[in-house]
Amino acid sequence: RPTLDVPLEETIAALVQMVRQGKALYVGISSYGPDRTREAERILRAEGIPLLIHQPSYSMLNRWIEDGLLDTLEEFGAGCIAFSPLAQGLLTSKYLNGVPDGARAARGGSFDTKLLSDANIERVRELNAIAVDRGQTLAQMAIAWTLRDPRITSALVGARNVAQLDDSLGALENLEFNAEELRKIDGYATEGGVDLWRTQSKAA
Repeated sequence: RPTLDVPLEETIAALVQMVRQGKALYVGISSYGPDRTREAERILRAEGIPLLIHQPSYSMLNRWIEDGLLDTLEEFGAGCIAFSPLAQGLLTSKYLNGVPDGARAARGGSFDTKLLSDANIERVRELNAIAVDRGQTLAQMAIAWTLRDPRITSALVGARNVAQLDDSLGALENLEFNAEELRKIDGYATEGGVDLWRTQSKAA
């Protein structure tokens, strides 16, 4: 991901060196905005090394990559692996009725409880209703929605136990959306303030 106090050329040079030394086969970047991604790809291409993959945060409550990044990646054929498609657990049924014991929000740490705003919880409840109508859990719909764009190569899910993993994998049973479902989702899939990497992503 961007290290803003280090010149981009220096960062990319280190990645190039890793490939040439055989320590890495491919190069990927994470959380770079469109302009910085384009520049990183240009430097790599000049060295004869393709930019294979970009790993941005992306979810129904964090849609920043739709504003130029996906188009940029498509232009030079780089893949896109979305991380945090469940918005740190917010896009699950976990918080529909408050904060359960054992949840990350209850333990503190990386989950900012400000994410559990009334507006976000209302969005999540409405999205959950759409998921129920589709015969899916909210988590399954959130992952399927993330994968709906053919420019998304894959989605990274973080499961703390087998049950969570099984639930996430269940998204594969219904990946298709009709136009009406997408229209309804767009009404609630709006900015939720969950992008912890926004400052880095927006850096020039």
